[in-house]
Amino acid sequence: MTSALYEQEHEDFRATVRSFLEKEVVPFHEQWEKDGKVDREVWRKAGETGLLCFDVDEQYGGMGIEDFRYNFVVSEEISKVGASGLGFPLHTDIVVPYISSLGTDEQKQRWLPGLVSGELISAIAMTEPGAGSDLQGMRTTAVDKGDHWVLNGSKTFISNGIMSDLVIVCAKTDPDAGAMGISLLVVETGMEGFQRGRNLEKVGLKAQDTAELFFDNVLVPKENLLGTEGHGFIHLMENLPQERLSIAMIAVAAIEAVLEMSLTYAREREAFGKPIGKFQHNRFVLAEMATEAHVARVFVDDCVRRHNAGELDAKLASMAKYWTTELQTKIVDQAVQLHGGYGYMMEYPVAKAFVDSRIQRIYGGTTEIMKEIIGRSLGI
Repeated sequence: MTSALYEQEHEDFRATVRSFLEKEVVPFHEQWEKDGKVDREVWRKAGETGLLCFDVDEQYGGMGIEDFRYNFVVSEEISKVGASGLGFPLHTDIVVPYISSLGTDEQKQRWLPGLVSGELISAIAMTEPGAGSDLQGMRTTAVDKGDHWVLNGSKTFISNGIMSDLVIVCAKTDPDAGAMGISLLVVETGMEGFQRGRNLEKVGLKAQDTAELFFDNVLVPKENLLGTEGHGFIHLMENLPQERLSIAMIAVAAIEAVLEMSLTYAREREAFGKPIGKFQHNRFVLAEMATEAHVARVFVDDCVRRHNAGELDAKLASMAKYWTTELQTKIVDQAVQLHGGYGYMMEYPVAKAFVDSRIQRIYGGTTEIMKEIIGRSLGI
């Protein structure tokens, strides 16, 4: 559908994104799926083209454009071509904003130029093997040794984990203080004791590297503390609404892409002498899909407007994340059914969309956690 969210400058940017993907991503993505990660050079080229961290201040190499509509354009175009291996939204929408908002001048000078250019790839490490959504149950610790921290523990399911140069690690710096004992430390490639485990084999998102990370007496300099000591949980809560909006944007973009696939197939595929879209049942299914896609688009467009105005709260972000990702998996499943046997073949984009979609209801906070946040906000 045509969205009233955008202005001409966003459409001009869209043309740049689309051209970049057609030239630098689409011809290679199938091989990246086999490799389990994208070519690092695509990050540098994306940086050169201005597709990363455009909200970063100009003094650190960015364009200083704080308008989340540009982020939405990137998510839309990536979804249209099925380039699920690109970790650009995670990098731009989720991780780098921690450094932009919490970093000292020295930290920003040290890290942001490389993050903008694609020379540095970022990740954030929250989830642990024994504590998924329960951030307060994490066991990774960082002990204060005067001029450095000693970090011990492990993380899992870390997106960009294999390729990342900077990892924001959530750790307990005061194990007895509960939520107020968590801090954020930036761990850099090459720090002794920092090791990556295997590149995890996932159901979908095959070209998106996802790793286990291990920290064995890693010496983290005091100047790598991000934000305020003991305020890590608060910092996470402040940034999670944007993360959840970013996931909702991916969901809407994927819904629209799958709807378009389904309409094309329904027009071209024939059964019993006529296009399958001419059968009433299929028309009704497509009508439902199109209606729900429209509702999702209007909802998320409104969330983006509110976010740009500084009005997106945790409740609304949780609603967007939960509802759109549940809808995404529903619509993709309907699309597979419409395609019949071909929908189960990986050579058809709808099959890839099916396996790529399932994680959306889990990462960034599960559907169940989103409902808990919403329920609490209602005084229940």
